[in-house]
Amino acid sequence: MINFNGNLQDNNTVITNSNRAYAYGDGLFETIKAVHGKLLFFEDHYFRLMASMRIMRMEIPMSFTLEFLQDEILKTIKANQLDTATCRVKLQVHRVEGGLYEPESNDVEFIVSVKALDQDFYLLKEGDYEVDLFKDFYVSPSLISTLKSNNKALNVVGSIYAKENKLDNCLLINTNKSVVEALNGNVFLVKGNTIKTPPLSDGCLKGIIRKQLIEIINLMEEYTLEEASISPFEIQKADEMFITNVITGIQPVSKYRKKQFATNVAKALLQKLNVKVRLS
Repeated sequence: MINFNGNLQDNNTVITNSNRAYAYGDGLFETIKAVHGKLLFFEDHYFRLMASMRIMRMEIPMSFTLEFLQDEILKTIKANQLDTATCRVKLQVHRVEGGLYEPESNDVEFIVSVKALDQDFYLLKEGDYEVDLFKDFYVSPSLISTLKSNNKALNVVGSIYAKENKLDNCLLINTNKSVVEALNGNVFLVKGNTIKTPPLSDGCLKGIIRKQLIEIINLMEEYTLEEASISPFEIQKADEMFITNVITGIQPVSKYRKKQFATNVAKALLQKLNVKVRLS
């Protein structure tokens, strides 16, 4: 069952070839983790979506309150009998059909879909997890590149490259040759007592778990957080590297080329992240 503009239906065919998200990538989406009917960090997701819609010049309906979208998501979860389980929620917003590059209207439609997940809380996966740079194409840093939009060709091609080269993930770099993020999440480096992550101005996604970890690290006296550009050369000197997103939480990287990483800081942060999940 999916939710299309507030209507639950079991027919997933809700768009045509004229749909603007399909035809021009004129759409946004949020991936949300729901645990037993509780939407994790939903307020952060909501405000990121509203800010993204404004940047995209979409008309935000008066009905698009936090409570309205939350209720529509929970309605969809219940219709799929996942209200006592854990699931991945995808909330998609796209401009209505009409026009070529220039839309005829800035009004929007929305789709909510859900898929079951196995794990309630975030668990540390300590097995082998190897990454390398993806250098075929670059992120052009701008406000647009920070959005969770349907324009993900770079991530798609990068994912194929990772599979072809037997990598678990790839690191994207921008036109300034700085490491921006991974294919599916934000990147953090640990060196001594300093934890570093690229700034939004470098073009990385304004990640929800990135925000949570920045808040957590800023409260820890033993570590200093830096939002600063990361050179590929710094990775070789780092003690740890991990990737963050709302579904996995924190994914430690075990290997980058010949460099092996520890996981001590990732473990400590994951514990604090799970505490934050329980209290949110």
